[in-house]
Amino acid sequence: MKRIFALWRVVAGQDVRLLWFALRHAERPGWLLPGLAGLTLFAVEPLNFALPVVGAVDEVVLVPLILHAMATMLPARVRDGYTRTSAGRVHRRT
Repeated sequence: MKRIFALWRVVAGQDVRLLWFALRHAERPGWLLPGLAGLTLFAVEPLNFALPVVGAVDEVVLVPLILHAMATMLPARVRDGYTRTSAGRVHRRT
């Protein structure tokens, strides 16, 4: 499980931060909240507990791909706003 979280941090970390920023943005698209809610349910569905191998494939492959697709579908204004706000921040790695 620790490896899955490490992979998530590397692969999907930037997309998660962008989508979190987009959720709080005034011009977020209407599909964003239901899409993220559906993705969350998909990632935590009971099938993950019944078939652990399928659950690992979900979390390692499908969920980061869907997160990246959602991040690329965001409007340019939202992505530009994130770029401007994150440019001045120093990201700490632990």
